Amino acid sequence: MAKFLKLSGGNLTEDTSISTSAGAADVDKIPELDGSGRLDVTFMPVGIGADTQSILAGESLSAGDFVNIYDDASTLKVRKADASALGTHANGYVLDAVTSGQQATVYFEGRNTSVTGLTIGLVYWLDDVTAGGLTTTAPTGAGVISQRIGKATGATSITTEIAQPIVQIA
Repeated sequence: MAKFLKLSGGNLTEDTSISTSAGAADVDKIPELDGSGRLDVTFMPVGIGADTQSILAGESLSAGDFVNIYDDASTLKVRKADASALGTHANGYVLDAVTSGQQATVYFEGRNTSVTGLTIGLVYWLDDVTAGGLTTTAPTGAGVISQRIGKATGATSITTEIAQPIVQIA
């Protein structure tokens, strides 16, 4: 942890940096970069940073899963998106694994960096075989959802641009 000198009441004192902000209680403190070399989002003003929402997980989710937001008896929940079932299209994704009943941070845009096995430059669609997963072939067939998710920018990264789902009639 870095230490800095601070002039306080005419005396030099040591001051340590902080890795997340608790708001006003951290006034005059120096921010610290996280493990990826970036500032924690808690240092940013409202409206700056990832578009996310904390939502209760209705099932266990794996890091990188594409998810569907739904109403469960007036409780907002999130589950794995699934192109094989109506009403379960993708609304966003999670970067961290979450167990059922815990809060999940759902991302609505940006880069999903918790996926694996992608081919750079290919377009990916919501999978109709593996819930929460991706496929390079748009699903087809009656009652299947065809939903473009985004384009791979690396083997473990996809730029997410979730399209409106298209339900196939025949």
